Amino acid sequence: MINKIGKITVYVEDQEQAKDFWLNKMGFVLKLEQPMGPNAAWIEVGPSNEEFTTLVLYSKAAMEQQNPSAIAHPSILFSTSDIEAAYEQMKQNGVEVEDMLKMPFGTMFTFKDQDGNNYLLREDK
Repeated sequence: MINKIGKITVYVEDQEQAKDFWLNKMGFVLKLEQPMGPNAAWIEVGPSNEEFTTLVLYSKAAMEQQNPSAIAHPSILFSTSDIEAAYEQMKQNGVEVEDMLKMPFGTMFTFKDQDGNNYLLREDK
């Protein structure tokens, strides 16, 4: 029935700051941006132009008006094939990262976005 994860919505305080974080600190690409009324836009970013799955950077204030219970931050786990390089690049880019965890099932670390939301990056080989 389902064969892909299409979009993950992240509710953000400031869409421009969030776009800057994902594009300039995380190295994502802008997949789509279009106006959604006077003070908001539909913004999608992804790890590459070829990647199907995107993050939708949605206005937290707009969602609080539409559906307040929906703004709880989702748990998102990203993948990388070189955890050490990703960790060092994020630190160089000014991303807040926590200590790397080397577990029997994989190596991973938590990082925070511009709003302090937590994400997990795990090495998949």
